[in-house]
Amino acid sequence: MTGKAVVSLSTGLEDAEKVTVAYLVAVGAAESGRPTLMFLTKEAVRLALGGVAGGVACEGCPPLASLLDRYVAAGGRYFVCPICFNSKGLDSSGLIGGAELAGTVQLWEWIGDGATTFSY
Repeated sequence: MTGKAVVSLSTGLEDAEKVTVAYLVAVGAAESGRPTLMFLTKEAVRLALGGVAGGVACEGCPPLASLLDRYVAAGGRYFVCPICFNSKGLDSSGLIGGAELAGTVQLWEWIGDGATTFSY
């Protein structure tokens, strides 16, 4: 089995280029067959809501919506920090496919014996 990958993202659309890079890394891992998890914290939790991740971050960058579609199609999952999510008064009924409220305990359980990690 190919090793697990975790991409931790704390930035939301206030830095769309950073979000794009994080998604490119996550999509690359998931599409190469790695079990892949994005751990969304701080402003990034908003990306787990339907209709939020839109637009293009830069000239030549792929549209964010297409990266999200590719990520989920490749089996990518999201753990959305429940503390960050709830502190913003967001509604969990709007979570996108593959996303669930899960914190650090669940993150460590998923990692198990190890994972390659990236943080943005």
